[in-house]
Amino acid sequence: MLTKLRHSARLFITGGDWANRLPEDARWNLYRYWFDGLFAAASDTFPINYLSLYLLVLGATEAQVGWFNALSSLAAALALLPGAFLVEKYGRRKDFTVVFGGLLARIMLLLMALAPLPLAGQPLIWLVITLGVVRSAAGNLAFPAWMSLTGDIVPMEGRGRYFGSRNFVMVIASILVTYLMGEFITRVGSLQGYQLALGLSFLTGMLSTWFFWQIQDSASNQSVQNEMKLSLRQVWQDFRASPLFFEFCMVMAVWNLALNIAGPFFNVYMAQELNFTAAMIGVATIASSVTRVLTQRKIGELSDRWGPARVQLMGMLLIPILPILWLFAGQLWHVLVINSLAGLFWGAFELASFNFLLVFMPEQRRARYSAIFQVVMTIALALGAALGSALIDTAWGYELIFILSSIGRFAAAFMFLAVLRKAKTEQTALLPLP
Repeated sequence: MLTKLRHSARLFITGGDWANRLPEDARWNLYRYWFDGLFAAASDTFPINYLSLYLLVLGATEAQVGWFNALSSLAAALALLPGAFLVEKYGRRKDFTVVFGGLLARIMLLLMALAPLPLAGQPLIWLVITLGVVRSAAGNLAFPAWMSLTGDIVPMEGRGRYFGSRNFVMVIASILVTYLMGEFITRVGSLQGYQLALGLSFLTGMLSTWFFWQIQDSASNQSVQNEMKLSLRQVWQDFRASPLFFEFCMVMAVWNLALNIAGPFFNVYMAQELNFTAAMIGVATIASSVTRVLTQRKIGELSDRWGPARVQLMGMLLIPILPILWLFAGQLWHVLVINSLAGLFWGAFELASFNFLLVFMPEQRRARYSAIFQVVMTIALALGAALGSALIDTAWGYELIFILSSIGRFAAAFMFLAVLRKAKTEQTALLPLP
């Protein structure tokens, strides 16, 4: 019985029996990476869902929350290319990921929890904002190393099924922790509840770091390094070397800018305009996670069968509807319906887009291309958040940013369709395409 359960668990973790053909070390890497994702999802629940609310409790304004998101995105953009430089010069992908993303970024969570002890008022608000910005920069400094290593950990033939399983358990963790954190914060009391939740976020993040540290990087440092010196001029040449990659980056830049016009303000809207408690916001967030759980494994299979491009396009054509629906939300059940749809649409988009990137980037320069892509994306996010922050204090604040965000998302979706049609004529590896 125990052997059968263990076998079933291994099949569930890898998304099927395809991994049985891999060497033992490669299978153990898949198991460790799966548990890293589980605890990372639990840790990231607070920064994703409650950090904006924490700032509001400390006395921050809606505009300050928006500027926090803009500065975080800008810091991320500035950190990505140095992260790629480090990987291409020294290799040591796992070390850089653990030190910057696994330790430094997560220590910032603990410091944010402790910040109210010596400070109050505006100094406290700006300290927490600064710590959040440092966290974003550290995580993105590690991103090129993490992206490069991830492409080697998970073989191409099983990526859809494996990430379907990994994303499934990450969503389950997010559901449980989001609900428990919301209830915990509401019952304990605002400030102390947020501080304790941040401490728990730090502890689960350390478990994620420990599992990632156990992963074996099979590639030698020399094989990861690129003999060509990486400079800003070379980055620009690489950026323009593939017209399809360049056009894809431009599409996703428009997409991310449109997303972040409204993105930082949905939880703020629930707290300030709809008067939801932290527990209610947690329940609202869970709705999207539930639908994601119910569809993630199937989407992984579809991504392997249809190709990530087709699945991503479907998500991009449906997601723009969501901000418009927020204009009609007035009660908790309205938001539950909206977020249930969001979980379905975003589940398709996120899984497909990640696989899409792994296929699209040259294997030997994955760290470099992932950094270039993320720099463009985070600059777009920063511009979107800055635009949203500037518009939020106008007379039509929330209505205006929701409508503009929807229009921008639709524009990016049709731009993406044009790129796919061009890719189809060139018979790229992304086929089958719409």
